[in-house]
Amino acid sequence: MVWFELQKRWISRPEIESLCDKLLADAKPRLGIDSYQRVLLLPPDITRAHAGVGWMTEYLYHRLDEAGAEVHVIPTLGQHVPHTPQDNTWMFGSIPEERIHAHDWKNGVTNVGTVPAEFVAERTGGAVDWEIPVDLNTMTVTEKWDLIINIGHVVPHEVLGFANHNKNYFIGLGGKRTLGASHMASAVYGIENNLGNLLTPVRACFNYAEENFLQDLPDVYLQVVMDYAEDGTLAHSGVFVGDDVETYYAAARSSLGQNITQFDEPVDKIVAVMQEDEFRATWVANKAVYRTRMAMADGGELLVIAPGVERFGEQPEVDALIRKYGYLSKSEVLELYKTEADMQDIPHGTAHLVHGSSEGRFTITYAPGHLTREDIESVGYGYLDLSEALARYDPEVMQDGWNTMPDGERVFYISTPSAGLWATREKLSQRAEHEQHS
Repeated sequence: MVWFELQKRWISRPEIESLCDKLLADAKPRLGIDSYQRVLLLPPDITRAHAGVGWMTEYLYHRLDEAGAEVHVIPTLGQHVPHTPQDNTWMFGSIPEERIHAHDWKNGVTNVGTVPAEFVAERTGGAVDWEIPVDLNTMTVTEKWDLIINIGHVVPHEVLGFANHNKNYFIGLGGKRTLGASHMASAVYGIENNLGNLLTPVRACFNYAEENFLQDLPDVYLQVVMDYAEDGTLAHSGVFVGDDVETYYAAARSSLGQNITQFDEPVDKIVAVMQEDEFRATWVANKAVYRTRMAMADGGELLVIAPGVERFGEQPEVDALIRKYGYLSKSEVLELYKTEADMQDIPHGTAHLVHGSSEGRFTITYAPGHLTREDIESVGYGYLDLSEALARYDPEVMQDGWNTMPDGERVFYISTPSAGLWATREKLSQRAEHEQHS
């Protein structure tokens, strides 16, 4: 159930810190905890840093540490590149490095169960017929914890409809088999059938896994929602705390009402900026593609300005897969998947080839900081020199929303694509047919 929530415009940092204190006070009687001896904090990784989840984690760490608890932190990075010590300091401040642990998605997981193929098939309408093994971070599921706090930002998401909640476990702390089976299931079902729905097939599978395999974990969710303030910056507008799926639904409904920009007509050109200090691979920078694809006009152009991008995949084998095949249509990928061993070995990477494709509808142009024209064009994207892109579409000058350039070009500018979803009303109505939450 939802333990408590706060929704208003806007919620200050001191108010959120006070709610963190309330979480720690309420968890003891609600979860039957005598005292906090060992506590685990599960925040997102650096790609969600803009949501303030780093300082929230730091605040909780010190409150618990001052009370005598042994506190550990595992950034829920899935198969993303682990943080460097500098990343940890930038995101989590003064939390000691030795208390922050990198998730090992290949060798650091333990199987806790399996979502049956029959359940997956039912939820995907027969589109997918494989089971989802649930392999989770060993430290999380085998060690003794008095309390586990999941910290996260709820926002529209390409695989789960909305990010966070138990995504922290099954993607953020998942193993190779879990990541592969779930991402591929999402890709087969269709990215645009997932975006912005409260309950998608893969989310339903994760809810099944949480209910059946994690019922003994003493956990609570701290979920935040953000929106654009009048000055164009992101600010907190909702905080939701509770220990079950209703906490997710409450936060997701709030995000649904605030984080989706609707258009009457498709947009011919969108310019999106992916922050240099958060997005270093197209794997994560392609949130610009995922979150805008339902707004793009056929024949239009999406320009992604990504000064931090230096590679395609987060892992070497995924990077090699993207370089080998490029971003392809769903039908092309599924045909290749039948025969290609490397695709079958890392299906979460294969799914990304679909998610990052425009399906031939519109052009995706990248202006990366550290990849060459040859690199970008080899995977099926257009290339624009970063300095040229920044000179024409200067983030210091551009305003979120419609901009008319000096030569008359009209573009829609998005400063933080990872914070929302942009779509035509027609596309949203088609997607809503796949909503599985009553």
